[in-house]
Amino acid sequence: MSLQEVISQKVKESIQELYNAVLDTVELQATRKEFEGDVTVVVFPMLRVVKGNPVQIGEAIGKYLVEQVDEVSNFNVVKGFLNLVITDTYYLDFFNKIKDEEQYGFVNVNEEEKSVMVEYSSPNTNKPLHLGHVRNNLLGYSVAEIIKASGTKVYKTQIINDRGIHICKSMIAWQKFGNGETPESTGLKGDKLVGNYYVKFDQAYKEEIAQLIKEGKSEEEAKKEAPILLEAQKMLRDWESGDKDVVALWSKMNSWVYDGFEQTYKTLGVDFNSYYYESDTYLLGKDNIQEGLSKGIFYTKEDGSVWCDLSDQKLDDKLVLRSDGTSVYMTQDIGTAIQRVKDNPSVGGMIYTVGNEQDHHFKVLFAILKKLGYNWAENLHHLSYGMVDLPSGKMKSREGTVVDADDLIREMTKTAAEISKDLGKLDGYSEEEKAEVYKTIGLGALKYFILKVDPKKRILFNPEESVDFQGNTGPFIQYTYARIQAILRKADFDWSQSIENITLHQKEKELIKQLELYPEVIQNAAKELSPALMANYTYDLVKSYNSFFQNVSIFGADTDAEKIFRVQLSSLVGNTIKSAFKTLGINVPERM
Repeated sequence: MSLQEVISQKVKESIQELYNAVLDTVELQATRKEFEGDVTVVVFPMLRVVKGNPVQIGEAIGKYLVEQVDEVSNFNVVKGFLNLVITDTYYLDFFNKIKDEEQYGFVNVNEEEKSVMVEYSSPNTNKPLHLGHVRNNLLGYSVAEIIKASGTKVYKTQIINDRGIHICKSMIAWQKFGNGETPESTGLKGDKLVGNYYVKFDQAYKEEIAQLIKEGKSEEEAKKEAPILLEAQKMLRDWESGDKDVVALWSKMNSWVYDGFEQTYKTLGVDFNSYYYESDTYLLGKDNIQEGLSKGIFYTKEDGSVWCDLSDQKLDDKLVLRSDGTSVYMTQDIGTAIQRVKDNPSVGGMIYTVGNEQDHHFKVLFAILKKLGYNWAENLHHLSYGMVDLPSGKMKSREGTVVDADDLIREMTKTAAEISKDLGKLDGYSEEEKAEVYKTIGLGALKYFILKVDPKKRILFNPEESVDFQGNTGPFIQYTYARIQAILRKADFDWSQSIENITLHQKEKELIKQLELYPEVIQNAAKELSPALMANYTYDLVKSYNSFFQNVSIFGADTDAEKIFRVQLSSLVGNTIKSAFKTLGINVPERM
């Protein structure tokens, strides 16, 4: 039983014994810093069952707890708040119990329980990954790592959108303007090369529209009749009918893009357990629609199209099969979800990392899967997130104005290098060592800036602001970790033994209290699907450590026991920073 649970139980007993009343719940909170104490019992809600002055009630409960609970050494009452002082022994015992845990706060994965599948990235193969994909990848990967840390098995997956008219646009443009160039002949990553031809298609398309308008066509007619668009539409029909030459070109250009994506994923530090391809899944779902029709879950309109009535969910009726029998996106999403569980029978729920413009789509998808009777459908979640903007404005792929993920990572590394050089923090390092640290700082800055924000909020991303060694930033936290490692290197004595019976400095106590919160933060972040909770907890821990560092001398301690304890405390804070950042996909440098 935790100390909070013990206090709650004893408070209820005190109300029964002192006032002959029954208290259902006890409200506890951390004591505010301006008052002495560690745990605060809020008295005001008790006035529903106990009549009297809240200060007097608080005094009576406080005396009872000091007598009944060994860990409570003293108390004070401020208005209706009973502030309890917890003994140093409690905090020292707690610290000694956790200080040597390799992954303190993490829960071992239970292989017997149902797993969770997290989908993220899911790019199109007609362009490289961009800033929007970066937020998607960082969120999906981090949520998967947090869920794993909370004790649940996770599968990371994505569905690659490798078919459709947008893919054919890049293919047609390459055929027309490419002169046979390849990633090898140009030195470009494959996704960059193919993305360039997506932009070239748009340029050629606009030129043809302008020419047709000059020839007397309306803008609407010109957009539909532009020859290059008609060629792309024909190519899509040829692909769907299995034309060998078109399929061969499609396979070749897609393989270029896959290679490019993998390089970006490696640099970004994200990974996947499985891949799904829309070219394989776009025909899925039709059988499930027929099954739903036979059960009366769907209905057919006069034109032969199939719909789902979702009025009981306060959603509109949804088309699930066109009148000509072809699928819509909803059809294949239904089929893909079902196929994933067939492929991974242990999956008991799924998380879709997709921008908030698809909120309605996922409400409908989940409602339909529930109607179809799949019990895992109760555990489907849309990890909805806001867009990422830059100070320069909105991005458009087809016009070539997106912020390329690779370019952004390079820019972040360059910015980290410039700031680090100005600060002189890496004097004495070799160029190779410096380059590795710059990359760690730059990527850490990017990831932390994005992940510290609640996923639902839109982000205005400022690269220079993110690479700041002060404030709520990745580099500030990384620098604190590196400082701790320097302290550990300086501790050239045996600091392994457990320390008992010392008087804790208030700053030491505050740090241990912060560490005590860590397991609960992991569980809450997993429940809320929010890396922001992990990021901001880590910042609070670092602030608490820096306050401790500035106010308490580690190597100038009065006794050897205090010195050893402070080195141990520093070590555990460093390990906790490292493990928390691991769930965010952020590395920490040993020196900085």
